Amino acid sequence: MLTLYNRIQGRNLDRLAALSDGIFAVAMTLLVLDLHIPSAAQVHSERELLLALGAMGPQWIVYGMSFLTLGIFWAGQQTQLNHIREGNRDLTWINLGFLFAITLMPLSTRLLGEFINLRIAVGIYWLNILIPGVMLYWSWTHAIHADLVKPDMPIEIRKSICRRVLIAQSLYAAGAALCLINTWISIVAPAYMIHVPESFASVERPVILGSNGHIIIQCGGSFMGVPEVAAGSEALQSVPPASM
Repeated sequence: MLTLYNRIQGRNLDRLAALSDGIFAVAMTLLVLDLHIPSAAQVHSERELLLALGAMGPQWIVYGMSFLTLGIFWAGQQTQLNHIREGNRDLTWINLGFLFAITLMPLSTRLLGEFINLRIAVGIYWLNILIPGVMLYWSWTHAIHADLVKPDMPIEIRKSICRRVLIAQSLYAAGAALCLINTWISIVAPAYMIHVPESFASVERPVILGSNGHIIIQCGGSFMGVPEVAAGSEALQSVPPASM
């Protein structure tokens, strides 16, 4: 009976996607709620208000980076779910582990905002980014090995998703290593690193064209993911990338 239950558990991906959307929405909202504006008792002039807002600079930087990171992870997970035909028990629990790490992002963001010059705070923040990345990669490789991916999905797209997760996590790991040199370099560097994977997509890459000449698939067209795959007998061609 238990084996039968495990076989039917977690088949509906719509429920998983809905749960993910809710958790990401809450996590993103909590980020801005952790931004504490100066109190009226501390500010008595416009100059003091400007100085107080300037003192919040580290919080603004960490907030923007965390919001962007959550957006990247959300897009990556949704891309995977869009290309998986059905779930299973293991895939569900892997994604729950991914979402658990996402719920910790407001906490690690607040910690980094308060102690931005301390390596321990920076290290905890990067660890919080590493864990969901690992879970996301695990989710996709499990879907491939368990034959859960849509059968009409080209092998190039499967590899592209894996490659982008690995590239992103490698760059984040490099950012974490930079905290040994300087915490500010470790934090600012990802602003550039996040755009590096897009440079890999700036060269010519294969796309699938429909009969009307419109692009249906563009391999590696978005960070950590690709657009929806359309079935059909379209021809595989190599054309310049579409503008992002």
